[in-house]
Amino acid sequence: MSFGHGGRRTGRRRDGLASPWTRGAVALGAGALPALAFPEPSLWWLAYAALVPWILLARSAPTGRRAALDGWLGGAGFLLAVHHWLMPSLHVFIVVLAALLGLVWVPWGWLVRRLLHGRPGPARAAAALVLLPSAWLLAELVRSWQYLGGPWGLLGASQWQVPPALRLASVGGVWLVSFLLVVVNVALALLIAVAGARRVALAALTVCIAAGAGVWGWAPGPGRAGTVRIAVVQPGVIDVPGQRFDRGERLTRQLAGRDLDLVVWGESSVGQDLAARPDLSRRLAALSRLVGADLLVNVDARRSDRPGIYKSSVLVGPHGPTGERYDKMRLVPFGEYIPARSLLGWATSVGKAAGEDRRRGTERVVMRLPDGLRIGPLVCFESAFPDMSRNLVRDGAQLLVVQSATSTFQHSWAPAQHASLAALRAAETWRPMVHATLSGVSAVFGPRGEPVGGRMGTDTSAVRVYQVPLGRGTSPYVRTGPWTVYGSLAALAAFGAAEGAGALRRRRG
Repeated sequence: MSFGHGGRRTGRRRDGLASPWTRGAVALGAGALPALAFPEPSLWWLAYAALVPWILLARSAPTGRRAALDGWLGGAGFLLAVHHWLMPSLHVFIVVLAALLGLVWVPWGWLVRRLLHGRPGPARAAAALVLLPSAWLLAELVRSWQYLGGPWGLLGASQWQVPPALRLASVGGVWLVSFLLVVVNVALALLIAVAGARRVALAALTVCIAAGAGVWGWAPGPGRAGTVRIAVVQPGVIDVPGQRFDRGERLTRQLAGRDLDLVVWGESSVGQDLAARPDLSRRLAALSRLVGADLLVNVDARRSDRPGIYKSSVLVGPHGPTGERYDKMRLVPFGEYIPARSLLGWATSVGKAAGEDRRRGTERVVMRLPDGLRIGPLVCFESAFPDMSRNLVRDGAQLLVVQSATSTFQHSWAPAQHASLAALRAAETWRPMVHATLSGVSAVFGPRGEPVGGRMGTDTSAVRVYQVPLGRGTSPYVRTGPWTVYGSLAALAAFGAAEGAGALRRRRG
């Protein structure tokens, strides 16, 4: 399709997008493209240009309504691609969820056309370089609400192995990384499609490079605060809880005499409440005495002291459970509970949705080991939430530990995606993170987000000891929080106010 000055159509469509079905398919594909930047493909460099086709498509939309639809379909395509490994569990319901959550990109698609359609001048191009990244962050913020599935697949998370991006995360969290990635994509789209805005686009790219270099060169980093020796026990894929416990016990016995500070088992490593099974408590206490360190296990069971099933991180010392316990607060929708079960309970008949809702914990917990080390436990996909690790560090945690189990998705992208989140959380908070799983990928990252030791893959049943460096100081992100999000919301509010004032003046005139 070709446009004359001001965006008026001057000829027949020649771009092959005349059919709404064809255009819809292109939107789905364009939205899915950024998923390749995440593990397991890990084409991290693709994130700097992956949004360009989607932007150019929405820019060319004949109407604002069509651009909004391009935003919706692209968002659905992105979520389907990033979460495709959920298909065996949710079946067709994953399509329904992607379609619903894709709606958060409707304003972004509409805004792309509003700012970039036709021949935008330098002022409109400059506004797009601020407002489109802001609208993208708004979409990421809305879908990050735990009841909508959580912040899995935030664009900035694709840069988990890029040191300059990790340094940016320490300043503004994953949100700053996402914002700058979208700025680069918008600038590239302007370079390709808008001749009159190329100077503005080049200036924006220069600013992004300068920001990255400036943060890399001058932003503070964590100080060194010694090291601790942490062992991770990964039993492998064992579906029977009792056999899983036995395997974890045998592996832990190999750690005798290794001078450890903590032994970490994965999520659901204990399948029965320890208060109701004193024999299991005694076996764990014996292991603690044998290895000379406390054990952090994870109990997935119906509690004996209150109704319901909880997933809990429980610290066990040489005399049994120490009383330090954290109950998981943010549960996986459909995996651990069904939202509005009276309406959506049918999901249990088409997939592996939770037959009974798990119960939520009510407060964060920072545990103190006998040597004084303070650890902040998280369970499973809680490591995807930047605010949870940030708040644990504000509460005094020196080491972050996430206990996870992705056995259901063993041969998918999920284990690698999940492990990569630990690098971001470590870089954001200047605190090392131990990511311990039942069946891989288990990994440890230092206070700059750097890998520590080797990782244990999904084909491994073993135990590994890590010499983990501790970080000193408080990162800018921990001090200030998601300031990039606040700034984005302010920019969008100012734009909305200006648009409203303009519409009011036109109506009065």
